[in-house]
This record gives sequence, C-alpha cells and structure tokens, in this order.
Amino acid sequence: MAKDKKFVKEITSMEEDFAQWYTDVVKKAELIDYTSVKGCMVIKPAGYAIWENIQHELDRRFKETGVENVYLPMFIPESLLQKEKDHVEGFAPEVAWVTYGGLEPLQERLCVRPTSETLFCDLYSKEIHSHRDLPKVYNQWCSVVRWEKTTRPFLRSREFLWQEGHTAHATAEEAEERTIQMLNLYADFCEEVLAIPVIKGKKTEKEKFAGAEATYTIESLMHDGKALQSGTSHNFGDGFAKAFGIQYTDKENKLQYVHQTSWGMTTRMIGALIMVHGDNSGLVLPPRIAPVQAVIIPIQQRKEGVLETAEKLEAQLKEAGIRVKTDATDKSPGFKFAEQEMRGIPVRIECGPKDIEAAQAVVVRRDTREKITVSLDELAVRVQEILDTMQREMLERARAHRDAHTYVATDYDSFKKTINEKPGFVKAMWCGCRECEDKVKEDVQATARCIPFEQENLSDKCVVCGKPAKKMVYWGRAY
Repeated sequence: MAKDKKFVKEITSMEEDFAQWYTDVVKKAELIDYTSVKGCMVIKPAGYAIWENIQHELDRRFKETGVENVYLPMFIPESLLQKEKDHVEGFAPEVAWVTYGGLEPLQERLCVRPTSETLFCDLYSKEIHSHRDLPKVYNQWCSVVRWEKTTRPFLRSREFLWQEGHTAHATAEEAEERTIQMLNLYADFCEEVLAIPVIKGKKTEKEKFAGAEATYTIESLMHDGKALQSGTSHNFGDGFAKAFGIQYTDKENKLQYVHQTSWGMTTRMIGALIMVHGDNSGLVLPPRIAPVQAVIIPIQQRKEGVLETAEKLEAQLKEAGIRVKTDATDKSPGFKFAEQEMRGIPVRIECGPKDIEAAQAVVVRRDTREKITVSLDELAVRVQEILDTMQREMLERARAHRDAHTYVATDYDSFKKTINEKPGFVKAMWCGCRECEDKVKEDVQATARCIPFEQENLSDKCVVCGKPAKKMVYWGRAY
C-alpha cells in the first residue's frame, strides 16, 4: 500500500501550488514528455488520444457545415508574409525563420508558419475568379510554430497542434454569418463534449487578431480563477483580399473583393480539460472525450473465473459502444485504482469472486468516487447511464464554479481589490478607450477577456475613468 499512496503523493496539491500541480498531472498521467528543444513537447499516447477525439468530434461538426479539409505548406516566403502589414507586425516577434536549405543560404528567408492566412490568400487568389467559385470553406489540421518566451505544456508551447479554418465569401454578410456560426460551433463543442462552460463575445480592438476587422472568442475559467481563451473566430472583411488581389466577377460582371474569415482551436484545450476538471488525484476526463471511458479491474484475478468474467463484461460493454479496457496486469488493485484515477478514466468496474457469486459488480465514478452496485446483466445499460450523468454533472459543476467566481465591480478601487484578492472574472462597464485597457493591464495585470454578446447595464460609468460607459466587459487574468 505504501507504493500505492506514493503514486498520488507525487502530485503537488493544487491548493499549495496550482502551477506545479498542473505540471505534475501532465507528467504523471503520461500526457506529455519534455524534449531536447526548449518549449517543445512530445505528446504521448494518452495525450494524443484525447487530441484525436477532439479532432474527430470537431471535424464531424465542421463537415456538417460544408467545410472541406486541405493541407498547405509549413513554409511561408518572407515576401508573402509582408503583404499584409498589420498581420506581419502582429506575428513578427514570434516567427521562426529558415535561412539555409542544406548547405546553401536561401535567396529569401522562409517563415515556419505561425498561422496560414497568407498561404490561404495566395491559394484563393489563384482559385477564385467568379461568383460561381464562392464560397470557399477550407480547413487544415496541422502544427504551427510561435517562438514563445515562456512555455507550459499544452497551454503555450513553441510548436502546437491545431486546426485553422479559412473561408472566402461574396459578401460581408456571408462572412459575418460564417464567423459567428463557427464561434457557436466551438461553444457547443466545449459545453457538450468537454463539459467546459464558456462566455461568448467580441474581443476589443486591442485584443483582436492582427489584420482582422473583428475577433470573436469563447472564454472559459480555470479552477484557479484564471481565464483561458478557448477558441477564436475572425472576420477579416476584405483587408486581406485587397492586399493579395483576391477578386471575383459578380453576377453583373463587375469585379469585387472577397470577404474572408478564419477560426481555430488548439491542443491548449487539453490543458483546459486538466485545469477545469482535475483534482488532487489527477485527471478527471468528461466521458464524451475520454479515450477510455471504463476500466475493468479484476479483484483476486488469479482465482478461477475472474479473468474470464472480466473478458465477457468487456465484450458486452464494447458491443454497447462503450470505450473499455481490462487491467489484467500484475499490479495490486490499490495501485490500479490510483492509476485509473490519475489518468482520469471516468468509471472503474471492480469485479472479484464475491461479486461474481452475487452476479454483480461495483462501479466507481471518477468525479465523485461514488460506489454503485450493479447487476452484471444490466452492466452495459447502467454504465452508459452513469457516464451520461457524469457528463451532465461535470458541466453543471464547472458552470457553478465559474458563476461563483464571477464578480461585479462598479468603481475602480473595488475593481482592483477584486482582481487582486478574488481570482475569477470581473464584470465591469467600459468606455471603449484603449487608455483604460492599458491602465488595467498596468495596475493589476488583467485584460479585457471579451465584450459578451449578452450585455448587462451594471452602471452608466466606465469602471476605470468614470466617463460614460459603452459596453459591459469580462475582465480577468489569463493564461
């Protein structure tokens, strides 16, 4: 049992040091490993399986809206990147450059893609000629490189995995409709699959994507009260189209510029899963995203009939569509329990000689540790019911936590005090001036997370300067 306890003791308590707890979990649950390249990580099978499920579910939803997948190069010529001034200025500090091909210096530097707007624009300038060619609704699954100074697994690494959608439309209205459609798709995915509640809204001018007309975001709140930008959708208007000469002839045979959008979600959502649902025993994965939803742990497995029963139960659960495995290793049951908890597997099913004699098994929920005795004949049905209940209750708990850590401030003193003493979102009114945003960043290191679609009139005055307020904003410190 000493060995079993040590398995969990190696995790720092989240109350003691949340950042170290997070690092302990990603390492101990074998989601990642560090590499010889600073800021880059190996995503191990347990971590990559979560990403595969995210990919599969998002990709299915994308395709239902008419999205087609493509793949573009990872290198961008410097001259191509320079075509959109705001865009290149926004990414310049994070760009990695290739200057040699083999032993020969390149005639032109190549940027390792930090994002692919310029490549898609180059493609669209060749593909789009007539209104009949529109819309173009493309997406690619790939990795990108951003030379971050401070890195943390999943949340901020120099190379990360993501999807980036890039679309071209005939009108501004169609582009705006697609921008909002994809934001809503991300929000539904987060809540329905990841059990993470989100706030939908618009970024301020200061916080919007470089080169965009408007950036929309979904913001979630982590267990430690910090915000995480969980998905963004950008309306580019016709700015990129003008820079890259992307024109089409309309139905009246007149030349028009296309209107574009871009939207993305990354592997940082694995970090979000850890920080929203995890506890001091490790990961807690929502059933719909968990690579393994149930693990069968045979008790006294060397006794006659125990492993055979476990195999039959595994087959029944698989037939019912439940992702299940049996842990028939020679580790002690206590170690297996601790390992299952560390990895966040939603339920474990304990079955030993006494259970078999009583034609039952014990099902233990990872989130609440509730033990439920279930008849073997009803196991598949009951396990699915338990998984569905877990999924719903995990979202409810996360929403309750967010709401309990969302505060209101109507004057600047209480605003600063709340930011400093009560980690979470702070709702407050804003005049719309960049100077007030900058002051908040300087005074309390917080940013405007979003201007929510659902507005509230908390007061008539800006919380910072006291001038007439224009919008209610969610503020907070963020990852």
